[in-house]
Amino acid sequence: MSGRLDRLLRPRSLAFIGGTAAELAIEASRSFGFDGEMWAVSPRRELRGAHTVASVAELPGVVDAAFVAVARDTATEVVRELAAAGTGAAVCYASGFAETGDAGAAAQSELTEAAADMPLVGPNCYGTLSAVTGAALWPDVHGLARCERGVALVSQSGNVAVNLTMARRGLAIAHVLALGNQADVGLAESLETLVADPAVTGVGLYLEAVDDIDRFAAAMDAAHQRSLPVVALKLGVTEASGNIAVTHTASLVGNDTAYDALFRRLGVHRVHTLPELLDTLSVLVNTGPLRGNRLVSLSCSGGEAALVADRSCTRDLSFPAFSPEHRERVAAALDHRVAVTNPLDYHTFIWGDAARLRECFTAVLGDMDPPGASPAEQSAELSGEPPTEGPGEPSVDPSADAPFDAAMVVLDLPAVGLDRSRWWPTLDAFGVACAASGTPGVVVASLAENLPDEARVRAGELGLSACGDIDTALGALEAAAAFGQSLAAFAGTPPAPLLAPAHSARRAHDPCLHGASSGGEATASEAAAVAETVLAETVLAETVLTETVLAESEAKKRLAATGISVPRGMLVTAAEAAAAAVEIGLPVVVKATGVAHKSDVGAVVVSLDDLDEVAAAAARLGALGDGTVTVEECVAEALAELLVSIRSEPPVGMLLTLGAGGTLVEVLDDTAALLLPTDPADVRAALRSLRIWPLLAGHRGRPPAVLDAVVAVVENLAALVSADRSITEVEINPLLVTQDSVVAVDALMTVVQLDGAEMEPGHRRTDRP
Repeated sequence: MSGRLDRLLRPRSLAFIGGTAAELAIEASRSFGFDGEMWAVSPRRELRGAHTVASVAELPGVVDAAFVAVARDTATEVVRELAAAGTGAAVCYASGFAETGDAGAAAQSELTEAAADMPLVGPNCYGTLSAVTGAALWPDVHGLARCERGVALVSQSGNVAVNLTMARRGLAIAHVLALGNQADVGLAESLETLVADPAVTGVGLYLEAVDDIDRFAAAMDAAHQRSLPVVALKLGVTEASGNIAVTHTASLVGNDTAYDALFRRLGVHRVHTLPELLDTLSVLVNTGPLRGNRLVSLSCSGGEAALVADRSCTRDLSFPAFSPEHRERVAAALDHRVAVTNPLDYHTFIWGDAARLRECFTAVLGDMDPPGASPAEQSAELSGEPPTEGPGEPSVDPSADAPFDAAMVVLDLPAVGLDRSRWWPTLDAFGVACAASGTPGVVVASLAENLPDEARVRAGELGLSACGDIDTALGALEAAAAFGQSLAAFAGTPPAPLLAPAHSARRAHDPCLHGASSGGEATASEAAAVAETVLAETVLAETVLTETVLAESEAKKRLAATGISVPRGMLVTAAEAAAAAVEIGLPVVVKATGVAHKSDVGAVVVSLDDLDEVAAAAARLGALGDGTVTVEECVAEALAELLVSIRSEPPVGMLLTLGAGGTLVEVLDDTAALLLPTDPADVRAALRSLRIWPLLAGHRGRPPAVLDAVVAVVENLAALVSADRSITEVEINPLLVTQDSVVAVDALMTVVQLDGAEMEPGHRRTDRP
C-alpha cells in the first residue's frame, strides 16, 4: 500500500487540536487501543491528560494525522500551519463551509488552499476510524472492534457512519471514513486507496454523489483485479432527497438513472437500505462471487418457502426444479412424505434430528463422501471432523453433484432466555452439507431479531454467511451472482472510458495536482493537461452558458447528416401547406413549428389524405406556433414506436435512454439506460429488457422489426453527440420501427451556447463541484 492517504489510514502519531470535540477524539483513540504518539494542541487547558502544547508550532514532532476541531474562522490557519509542518493528513471537523452557501464556499476554497499538498478530510465531517491501528480521528463513540482485516466503509454522512459502526452483523470493519464536503479527499480517491489496501476485504459506500467519475472508474477496475466487492447506497433517488443532499454536503447529485447505469457498467452493487448495505457486503465478502444465479431454499415451513418464492420473483434469481433423479433422492431422504419442490419445505418431522437433517440437506446439495459412507463417517462429518478416505478411494469433486450455485436455509431462533438446543442441529447440518458439496450457504431469518449474535458467530465458524431478512438475503445473493458475471466481464477488456457530460464537469483530480503521478514530479503531459483544464475553467467561469432548443427542422437536418432516416418534409406557411402535400404525396402529417411535445397541445395531425383537410389543419396549427407548419410524408405500418434519447447528466456522463415511445411514453414508463460509449451488444440487451420487446421480436405472427437499423440509429446518434459537444440533449420520439426500416418522425435537440455562439465540437471542461 503506497499512496497519498497512507499516513491517514496507518498513522504512528496523532495530534488533536481544539476543545471538547478534540478531547472526545483523544478518548476514542485511547479506548480503541492506539499505541502511537498522541499530542494535543490547546492554548487554554490540558486535554484529557495528553501531552498538550499551546500551538501547532510547539508540537514536539511531525504528525502523521491531525484532528482539527476548531471553529471555521480558525480552522484555515490551523490547517495551514499543519501543512507547513509536514503533517501527513488532517481531518477538519468544523461545519459552516460550502454546505451553507456562497460565503461558506469561499471559506472552503481558502481552507483547501491552506492545506496545499496535505490531504484534507472534510470539512463538515466526523473523520476516520482505523480498526487496524486503533486510530480514531473521531469525536464520538463508535462500535468497532480491532481487527487485522475487514471491510471499509466510506460515508458522506457522519451520523450514518456512526450508526453503521454500531451494527451487529458479524462483519469485521477495518476502516471508516466520513468525508463530509469532500473539499479535498473525495470518494473516488478514498476508494482508490482502500482497494489497494491488503487489509480491506470489501468496500461499502454511502454516498450522495461521485466527485471524480474517471478516477472512480479506475478504482473499480483495480477492485476487480483484486476480486474485491464494492457495494453502494446512493441517495438522491427523489427530488426531495437530492435537494437535501445538495444542502447537506454541497454535492452535485446528478440524475439517479445515470448513477444506476454507471454502477451497472462498473460492477458496483447498488442497494437501497442500510441493512442491505451491510448484509450484501457480508455475503459478498464471505461467500464471494457465485458461478451463476441458481439457488435452492430450505425451510421447515410451507409459509416460509412460499415467501421466498414470492420475494424472489422480481430478482435475477432462479430456483430451478429438481431433476427426476435428484427429486427421488431428496424424497427418499424424507421418507416420501414431502412434495419435493424448490424452494423446499422439508417439514418438521426431522426437526432436531441431526442425522436426518444432514441426510436431507446432503441429498439436496450433493455429497462429497464416496458411495456407501458409513453412519460413523457421517456422524464424524456432522460433528465437524472430516471422514477419512479409505485406501484407493478416489476423492470426489465437491461440486460435481451440486446443481445449485448457492443455498439458503430459513432459520428463526427463539428469543433470549428460551431453549435453542433443537435449533442448532439445523444450522450445523446445513453447514456440513454446504461444505461437503462445495455450495456457498446463507443462513436467513425471516425477522432480524430472530438471528442472534450467537447464531451469526456459529454460522461464520461453519463457513456460512448470515442475513437477518429474506429480502436482504435474496438481494445479497443476486449481487453475488452479478459479482461473478462482472468479474468475468472485467477479466477481458474493461469498459471504455466514459464520454464526459457535454458542458459539465468533473472535478479536477489529476494526480499532478497533488504533486506527482507516481511519487515524483508531474510529467510535462500531465502539467499540460492541467493547464488546459484550468484555461477551460477560466473561460467558462467568465462566460454565460445558455441552452437553446433547435427548431425541429434543424434537428432533423443534423440527424439526417449522420445517416438517420427522417420523413421527407417541407417547412412552409399555412397557405402553402396544400401545395407541399401535393409535392410530397398524400397521406401527410402536418405539424406546428416552434412547439415542443406537440401531441400534448394538439399541434400535430396525422394521416391526412385530403388537401382540404391539409389546408384546414395548417391554418389551425400555424396559429399555435410561429405561423409556419411542417408538412411531412406519413410513415405507415409501424411495428413499434421507440424513444431514443441522449442527454448530458453531470457529473456522470452522456446518458442513452431507450424505451417505449409515442404519446404514452410517460404512462408506459418502459425504458432502459446506458452510458456512452456503448456497443451493439449492450444496445440489443437493453432493447430485450423492455416490456415492448415482443413487439420488436415479432408478436403473434407479426414480422420482427429490423433491429440492426435501430442499433445503427443509436450508433449514429452517439457519434453525433461525441463529435459535437455543444449538444446537451437529443431526443427522437417516436422512432417508428417497421420490419425493414426505422424513421425518426419527431426530434428535439438542445445545444449550449457561449455568448451567443455554440460551443466548438470536441469542447470539454472540468468543473469543481
